[in-house]
Amino acid sequence: MRSAGFWVHGVHIMAGKRMTIMGTRHVVAAGHYLAAHAAFEILEAGGNAIDAGVAAGLAIGVLQTDKVNIGGVAPQIIYTAKDRKVHSIDGLGVWPAAVTPDYFQKNHGSKIPQGVLRCVVPAAPDAWITALSRFGTMSFGEVAEAAIRFAREGFPMHPMMSKFISERVDMYTRWPSSKKVFLPKGRPPQVGQVFVQAELAGTLQYMADEERRVARRKGRKAGLQAARDAFYKGDIAKAVTKWIAGQGGLMRYDDFARFKVNFEPTVKSRFGDLELHACGPWSQGPVLPMALNILKGFDLKAMGHNTPQYIHTLVEALKLAYADRHQYFGDPKFVKVPMAGLMSQRYADWRRAQIRGDRAFPGMPPAGNPKTLQEVASICMPPPTLHEGPKPGDTSYLCVMDRFGNAFSATPSDGSDKTPLIPGVGILCSGRGTQSWSDPSHPSSVAPGKRPRLTPNPALALKGGKAYMPFGTPGGDVQVQAMIQVFLNINVFGMAVQDAVEAPRFASYSFPGSFEPHDYFPARLNLEPAMGDATGKALAAMGHDVYWWDDMTSTAGSVCTIVKDFRNGVLHGGADPRRPAYVLGW
Repeated sequence: MRSAGFWVHGVHIMAGKRMTIMGTRHVVAAGHYLAAHAAFEILEAGGNAIDAGVAAGLAIGVLQTDKVNIGGVAPQIIYTAKDRKVHSIDGLGVWPAAVTPDYFQKNHGSKIPQGVLRCVVPAAPDAWITALSRFGTMSFGEVAEAAIRFAREGFPMHPMMSKFISERVDMYTRWPSSKKVFLPKGRPPQVGQVFVQAELAGTLQYMADEERRVARRKGRKAGLQAARDAFYKGDIAKAVTKWIAGQGGLMRYDDFARFKVNFEPTVKSRFGDLELHACGPWSQGPVLPMALNILKGFDLKAMGHNTPQYIHTLVEALKLAYADRHQYFGDPKFVKVPMAGLMSQRYADWRRAQIRGDRAFPGMPPAGNPKTLQEVASICMPPPTLHEGPKPGDTSYLCVMDRFGNAFSATPSDGSDKTPLIPGVGILCSGRGTQSWSDPSHPSSVAPGKRPRLTPNPALALKGGKAYMPFGTPGGDVQVQAMIQVFLNINVFGMAVQDAVEAPRFASYSFPGSFEPHDYFPARLNLEPAMGDATGKALAAMGHDVYWWDDMTSTAGSVCTIVKDFRNGVLHGGADPRRPAYVLGW
């Protein structure tokens, strides 16, 4: 079976469903088309990439509340052209002070249950406002205007969100506050129906009003602080924490009042003439540069794009990096992560030598010790999962590049089906605790004030010290795998940006998953049908447990990216048709 398309210099190019969007001033690619429009309006009004990125992020928190929430997470990587620096904001909340490391072992059979007990402090509002304050030029009210309008006046329900809610009616029905919003008139919203979130509009408007009140007297920075305080110290914090306490949750007002996002160092590596920046080990971000460090020792181009040998090599390199993720990654404020050793070329060379060209690892390979270059027994390994298969992750993504050379890359998240909306406020309290482990011996275990190990991980590549390629995707544990494929499609095989995004994908699940209950599917490899039967059979002969996705499945991620052509001064944007992502440029 061969997919539709054509061949260029030995590379099979999918027949594009969309064209690459190009611009000379600014380009935005976002997980929802109306969010792209919101960001584009900010750019046209004179805002920079950070202003526009925050506008898109806030809009996504309204337009994709099935998979992203204003009260969720929002990790960011930002490039500021004036000083040629890369900045990373974690955008990730912490466990409340009342939790204990053995809380879920003692009280919930070592499970982290759905609902308010898995809540960590919402970090997205602080992350957006911190980015605006440090690197933006506009007010919260200006960049939140579109989000407020989409919440108050509603937006046409899109197919993916309608399907998501329809398949989870029982989950939304558990909490009256969630049922009221997501099941209006007692049923899932239909495609094209205007979907309103009045309480969410009120929350965002309250923040904007508080900003305006203070900014008139004390200026922009003080106004932004007032918007932030409205959420973390004002009526919103009081309403959220009072309701959670009444539901038996552990979150309290002081957890909100004490919270602040962190500026974190990126993990960086070189790939050819590119310098890749990823989020740190408080997330799964370092898996991307670790896998690339292994892969740059292979002649990937000679293998051929999406040949069995190419897919096998990428999957095995990713398995090795995921094994080290499982063994070492956690909040660096609580655990010592040997990041320098894991990123060393010496370690990558040793890990590369463990890959057999003709045989797949039967499950997750052992982790490695970067000091001794010896295998170590993997900790906290769950038994293989026996149910039907992996479940898709939540999340969205957005990136912006502007005429000044700034770049913004962010992966907001937190789905609404496993954590209740807070009555009167219209947000959920981040349920990202699902990505912690109840076992205190795991590096991403539960502890007061500790961050879960986050799957959302925006990335940014530089060329010649300038922003070249922001990129990212939703998809849980598939994120890094989709990102690395698109990155290599562009930078090894020379594909046009949109073709690179639309090319068929694969993903391994041969490691413990990030989400409670941390499902593990040894040797499992999913392929999109366009890979072809012969490719699937060849991979199965190597020991991969091959499963087939639907064509262009949303489970394979939804990569958005922008690539700068420095020679011609043109920005090339791509957005994944697997979800409602779009690009706008000028």
